Amino acid sequence: MASEGKAVYQPKDAISASVRSTMIVGGAGLFLSAVQNSLTRQNVTGWGVVTRTGGTIAAFAAIGGGYEFARVAAANLREKDDAWNPTIGGFVGGSIVGLRYRSFPAVLGFGALLAIIQGTFDYTGGKMTGFARDGEVDEYERTEQVRRNKRRPIEETLQELGEGRGIYGPGYQERRAERLKKRYGIDIPQAA
Repeated sequence: MASEGKAVYQPKDAISASVRSTMIVGGAGLFLSAVQNSLTRQNVTGWGVVTRTGGTIAAFAAIGGGYEFARVAAANLREKDDAWNPTIGGFVGGSIVGLRYRSFPAVLGFGALLAIIQGTFDYTGGKMTGFARDGEVDEYERTEQVRRNKRRPIEETLQELGEGRGIYGPGYQERRAERLKKRYGIDIPQAA
């Protein structure tokens, strides 16, 4: 029985997820196969996408379907949704890549490589853009709040960097005029 603090795992349909993934990744394979077909030196027909470079379509579809089925099936069997599921799916997908080389070390190597990549990616948040931000907070308000938190007093900045380069403390114009008068004998008119 699940404890009060943890949410109960809801099983997912592994077959429909793997069919959907097979179609999506197979479509990407079809696109790459069409690119391969168009870059051949021989004059091949439009059917060359399927007949000549169709192995690319099959490989992509098998990798996508195998990955998604293994990931969802592992989640259903373990009744957990954590980083181990993409790791297991990555191993299956990478092993399918290794099958093209007809070597057991290649199967294990590609499986381990994709498992490490997928597991690490999911463990670290699963996004290339960083962690998700609160959708209810206005981005401008959030940025202003971050700036207010990191803002330093002008006295501290002047003490560390000194004046100049766009950083001027109160009374700078008077001190500048006095310094120029003393050093060069030039009177600088003060702005009112």
